[in-house]
Amino acid sequence: VQLQASGGGLVQAGGSLSLSCQASGYSLDEYAIGWFRQAPGKEREGASCNSIHDGTTYYADSVKGRFTISRDNVENMFYLEMNNLKPEDTAVYYCVTDGPCLLGVMGNVFDHWGQGTLVTVSS
Repeated sequence: VQLQASGGGLVQAGGSLSLSCQASGYSLDEYAIGWFRQAPGKEREGASCNSIHDGTTYYADSVKGRFTISRDNVENMFYLEMNNLKPEDTAVYYCVTDGPCLLGVMGNVFDHWGQGTLVTVSS
């Protein structure tokens, strides 16, 4: 099982970026998907996840209304659309699958992690 994240980069505050995660080795349509992020000097934070069991989606309060998670089970990919980016969104973003995402709650223990992609938002 491998996850390959891409799409990070440098963007000005107020701009947008779209992150992608390609899964290989298994089918995404049986698993929860999600994105974590870790800013410099801060703890890792679960940004968003989508449950395959109850169809719910979780967003951290810090990204709610600006980020959108989506999946394409045919292409075996999922995405994080990030709009109105802020300097505090600067972090390494990790795509994850197969973990606790249910009833609008996102846990920390996901079985599969991508390598991370850096998002830098300049002020």
